[in-house]
Amino acid sequence: MDRKNYAEVLIDGKVYTLGGAEEQAYLQKVAAYINDKIAVLKAQPGFTRQNADYQAVMIYLNLADDYFKTLQEARLLRAQKEELEKEMYSIKHELVGAQMKLEAREGKTG
Repeated sequence: MDRKNYAEVLIDGKVYTLGGAEEQAYLQKVAAYINDKIAVLKAQPGFTRQNADYQAVMIYLNLADDYFKTLQEARLLRAQKEELEKEMYSIKHELVGAQMKLEAREGKTG
């Protein structure tokens, strides 16, 4: 059974204990990402004057936006990879055909 790791992290000035299968360094990295996102939003004019619920929703929306953009990018990269693999297979197939033709010609002249 996987061992659960725990890490104390600081998010928006509060200490939280996170637990999961991931290493402590990863949990710290996740907390740092959230802190960076919060800091960017707090730097926006008027953000901190909004009520706490509004601020939380804006943070959630920004995190979800990052997630969906990254997911879309991953899908595009996966599709590009598949196309390149098909193209590479086709080129290899052409190369084998050319090698066979060359060997056949060399066999006739040799």
